[in-house]
Amino acid sequence: MIPLMKNAFLNENETKQALAKFIQEAPRLSMSEKCAEFERKFAKFQNMSEAVLFNSGGSANLAMLQTLKNTGILKATDKIGFSALTWSTNVMPILQMGMVPVPVDCRSNTLNVMSSSLVERLKEVELKALFITNALGFAGDLDQIKEICDDQNILLIEDNCEALGTELPTGKTGTFGVMSSFSFFVAHHMSTIEGGMVCTEDLDLAESLRIVRANGWDRNLNTTQQQKWRNKYNIQSKFDGKYAFYDLGYNLRPTEITGFLGCYQLQFLEENINVREKNYIELETKVRENDDLVLLNRNHISRLSSFAFPIVCKTAELRKKYRSKFTGANVEIRPMIAGNIQEQPFYKKYVKIYYDLPETEKVHQCGFYSGNYPDLTEMDLQTISKCLQRS
Repeated sequence: MIPLMKNAFLNENETKQALAKFIQEAPRLSMSEKCAEFERKFAKFQNMSEAVLFNSGGSANLAMLQTLKNTGILKATDKIGFSALTWSTNVMPILQMGMVPVPVDCRSNTLNVMSSSLVERLKEVELKALFITNALGFAGDLDQIKEICDDQNILLIEDNCEALGTELPTGKTGTFGVMSSFSFFVAHHMSTIEGGMVCTEDLDLAESLRIVRANGWDRNLNTTQQQKWRNKYNIQSKFDGKYAFYDLGYNLRPTEITGFLGCYQLQFLEENINVREKNYIELETKVRENDDLVLLNRNHISRLSSFAFPIVCKTAELRKKYRSKFTGANVEIRPMIAGNIQEQPFYKKYVKIYYDLPETEKVHQCGFYSGNYPDLTEMDLQTISKCLQRS
């Protein structure tokens, strides 16, 4: 079988040996200096001021929405736009915060919200925020989307869990929103087994994220920040400050294993992205030759950090045909992430207002994806190429 991902880590054996040595020698394994080191290094990679490490990408999404609610930037009943082709943990925090989810259609030839899609939705509803998903390594025209959001006072938030390393001419994905989330789950661009990150340029939001991450207390703030919060709430002593809880939070903390793996895997990330892009371009040539398939538009993307290889067929009947070809060749495939999110059971349970999403529905009915990662062999790529051929 050609699985979605062959190994848990880049340079698997070397990483496991280094991890075993670290565990044996580390003075502590709960969140500490390695996590802080990974935050600093990842912020530098993203060209961002602040990075806050979490135990998963889903936790990072939850923490972003909770932080925006805690700080009063967003409130319950606010209408929050989101990419209709997305993952469950982009939408669930909107519901959990008591906000109103509003799906924005994603183009079938980019898999993402485009500025034109956002303009169409804004004709129907006024949004307080847009929580955009950069799906499967691709992205919309984020620079133009940001201009629209800035002009209309809409807060832009990015889920960049599937697009780490993708670049537009105007910047890396994950740098356009006020906050952006990342995932280091096993099947993502780099793995810490479980793990996530939020990046931001806003120091106050970073401070609040660290409070949300740790049960609502100030344990992981610096001394100056701690004193600010203790003065604000009239906490009289360091002793009382140990167990003072300032706002709503959770235990979303990572471990030192997460921090170590993040630091270690970062050294391989650039080459990993290069190989993923090379693989994608090689497989894309087969799509160009096949009129059964939609050629995805990436003209606005200067560097594609391909998360997987997405296939969008022209019809649902053709999808059945190509799904059979892939499964018959022992190539593992998946639906196009959560598809049209309005079709998901949890969404139907909690949301009563539905929107027309013709392009997302096309992806839902006609799309699927297979794996793309550095461990694919030339034989693997040939097998996938044959599956993409018209026959």
